[in-house]
Amino acid sequence: MSETPTMMVDGRAIPIAGQRNVLELCREAGIEIPSFCYHSDLSVFGACRLCLVEVEGHGVTTSCTLVPEPGLRIHTSTAEIRDMRKVGVELLLASHDMSCPTCPKGSHCKLQNLARRLGVREVPFPSATPHLPVDRSSDAIEINPNRCVLCGDCVRACQEISGTGVLDFAHRGNRATVSAAFGRSLAETECVGCGQCARVCPTGAIMPRSEVENVWRDLDDPRKTVVVQIAPAVRVAIGEAFGLAAGTVSTGQLTAALRRLGFDQVYDTAFAADLTVVEETEEFTRRLAHDERLPLLTSCCPAWVQCVERFHPGLIDNLSSCRSPQQMFGSLARRLLPERLESSPEDLVVVSIMPCTAKKTEARRPEFAGPEGPDVDHVLTTRELARMIDERGLVFDELAPEPMDLPMGFKTGAGLVFGATGGVTEAVLRHAGAVRSAGGELQGAGDPEPVRTLSVALGDRVLKLAVVHGLARARELMEEIEAGNPDGYDLVEVMACPGGCVGGAGQPPTTHPGACRARARGLAEADRSRQLHTSGANHLVRECYDELLETPGSEAAHDLLHTRYHRRPRPSDELAVVDGPAGA
Repeated sequence: MSETPTMMVDGRAIPIAGQRNVLELCREAGIEIPSFCYHSDLSVFGACRLCLVEVEGHGVTTSCTLVPEPGLRIHTSTAEIRDMRKVGVELLLASHDMSCPTCPKGSHCKLQNLARRLGVREVPFPSATPHLPVDRSSDAIEINPNRCVLCGDCVRACQEISGTGVLDFAHRGNRATVSAAFGRSLAETECVGCGQCARVCPTGAIMPRSEVENVWRDLDDPRKTVVVQIAPAVRVAIGEAFGLAAGTVSTGQLTAALRRLGFDQVYDTAFAADLTVVEETEEFTRRLAHDERLPLLTSCCPAWVQCVERFHPGLIDNLSSCRSPQQMFGSLARRLLPERLESSPEDLVVVSIMPCTAKKTEARRPEFAGPEGPDVDHVLTTRELARMIDERGLVFDELAPEPMDLPMGFKTGAGLVFGATGGVTEAVLRHAGAVRSAGGELQGAGDPEPVRTLSVALGDRVLKLAVVHGLARARELMEEIEAGNPDGYDLVEVMACPGGCVGGAGQPPTTHPGACRARARGLAEADRSRQLHTSGANHLVRECYDELLETPGSEAAHDLLHTRYHRRPRPSDELAVVDGPAGA
């Protein structure tokens, strides 16, 4: 048996096991080499020059671009390298907005952490960088270019994960910045609000658009009745903000925290996910019976819906007409809760806790508003909720678990697995009778490929299915379907974020490559722990039909739980007029 090849790192023999570069090899060996522009989900960029190592016989080079080779001997922390890293961080700070105490990134800012780690006590260089305006035009995210370190992570995420290419570098020298084309605001671009740029940003330059102050205002208003829904993926990530391991299911503590923040009722979006399964299964089986508008494209992810509306309008009729679970909940809450909670409709406030930034944009769609205003008033990300818990002074992991409120706090395991890629497909197939067991057979609890295809028997028909996460790969698949659906897909599930909602841009920031997989496993375990695993077994969903919705697919159900999507205009293709002489 051949021995595992090794290389020497700081005098230690480290095995080479398929790592794509020396930076990954060192981190797996417990040596944390600093970097800004390196992210495991993105291509190698090599721009920040912080991940330097010294290669014996070859000098200093970047570890992110160095391929591991047997016999290679490197040093990660010589005096020269430490000095070079320190000067690099000092130069970044010289061109950086230094309002760190008020930056929403706070202790998660990589620049702050590196400055402290490298012993930077003062900045010896004067700043020559102009102050730029903050872009708050988007409902999903905001961009503060004064906090940008030009690492390029957001640019590559927008191109490689989202496939929209909204962001890129602009200008030169001390005027260099990340910008949308022609200096447009984000709202004027083809941005779909997925927030992957915010997920990978190491500083506070790109952040989810905060609604915390608006929620506090409503919680402090005695006239308001404020209810909240919790998305499945939130419960397996919120604990990370308080030192718990990724994937820890914290539903009970989360419910207790929300009550202490002042919410009158705490419900579960997974209840609405069960409702979505019932409606979407009825729609799917009806389309199958008539062989019409196939493949059915799932519509739970609002960034994906916007992607279809902007880039693939010919497939809009293939989108499921079902509203997302967030919006189904909002619609039902507006109809059912005022009377039950003895609140006037105009004083009922519906808040969502979501792992996603695109949900903020979804809640503002005119299709999801009635006479009293939007069905969902405010959308908080997991990050924002963690901030509120901190602000109230609650010790999260010491809170005694509490149950959610009924009826919309009850769910099955099928409603929970919605939070990971493949979960919607699995839940629909369980309800249709093609898959009956729990535990995440189709859900991406492991390390799924961006596109998975599978065949499942339903009655005397074999269904061809595709499960996709990441909009760039989804767009490639849509181009194949537009060319004639050569693979004969019947159902295609798409999630914009890597791993599904567990990898949403509103989740606590993490650099651990296994965090999303751990969150997905947490949802699979929560599913297994439930007594009921198919949405049709949720008796409170059945009562909702008896009381209000009649039958799946009925006119009453369509009025409250379905919608229509439409083509979205794309930004003008006209060239911008650039002031100044040519070549300036």
